[in-house]
Amino acid sequence: MQFLKTKLPGVFEIIPRIFEDDRGYFYETYNIELFKANGIPEEFLQDNQSFSKKGVIRGLHFQRAPFAQGKLVRVIKGAVLDVVVDIRPESPTFGQYESFLLTEDNKKMVYLPEGFAHGFSTLEDAIFSYKCTNVYHKASEGGIIYNDPDLNIDWQVSNPVVSDKDLELPSWKEFKG
Repeated sequence: MQFLKTKLPGVFEIIPRIFEDDRGYFYETYNIELFKANGIPEEFLQDNQSFSKKGVIRGLHFQRAPFAQGKLVRVIKGAVLDVVVDIRPESPTFGQYESFLLTEDNKKMVYLPEGFAHGFSTLEDAIFSYKCTNVYHKASEGGIIYNDPDLNIDWQVSNPVVSDKDLELPSWKEFKG
């Protein structure tokens, strides 16, 4: 596995080593020793999976302490544009985001530690997998509206399908204010 640092401290793009032959393929999606050796000591406590149709945007979501979550995300089927926003006020990259193309073909993964908002847009129907470092806690959930003009994220989707709940999320100014 390759662990590539990104412009957001603590966020990694992970490229697995894929073994292919005439039967198909095999690859490791998580190995605690490799993750620790590459600066990711957290252990995962909960796994989630979602299915989203093409054109859906989910996010931007996070959980507040003491239930904050780091996440290891990947696409099982389809393609998404994965977006990570730094929401740590003390961070030099506070308010900056990075996006990653995750597909069933490229098999890339993204790790984001606590202190980041996360969302994705589906570029085609997609099954999405999340490993989380903490359990979900409804009272700790938070978010930022996906189309905030200050963040100015290009989701690469026209006429997105967004849940009513996500459409009511606060703006970046309201979040950081």
